[in-house]
Amino acid sequence: MAMAGGGKGLLENANPLVFRRQGERAVTPREEDEALPDPIDPREVFDLIRAISDPEHPLTLEELNVVEEARVQADDAESTVSVAFTPTIPHCSMATLIGLSIKVKLIRSLPERFKVDVHITQGTHASEHAVNKQLADKERVAAALENSHLLEVVNQCLSGRP
Repeated sequence: MAMAGGGKGLLENANPLVFRRQGERAVTPREEDEALPDPIDPREVFDLIRAISDPEHPLTLEELNVVEEARVQADDAESTVSVAFTPTIPHCSMATLIGLSIKVKLIRSLPERFKVDVHITQGTHASEHAVNKQLADKERVAAALENSHLLEVVNQCLSGRP
């Protein structure tokens, strides 16, 4: 596996299932009209996170079915977004990094008024409670992003690197 420290080792999931990407969403005339309000919806949130690169594979989170539109909730009126993600294997050591990448992408992309919740799909990871607790803790997320190496890895996932 490509380790956070830059070292190389064995991949945890050497042959992951690869899923077909959804087509691009057609932009409606209403969305193009700058005079009309354009509420943020689940598809828009999904479009923000679907191309995040997996830290182990040269594939996107969408292609690995780690994220899918059906597990994204968005309520523009309440300024809330919730994303459940599913690691490819129950003992994925990259789950926290994947969740952090999703959270950072949404924090950087959405208006500041939004409360962003990113968590593991219930029952899909051996350490889901611990990972979810880390991702929900603002101070721990901020501290993680102060680590220059970890921030570099997150930025690589967000850049869509090959």
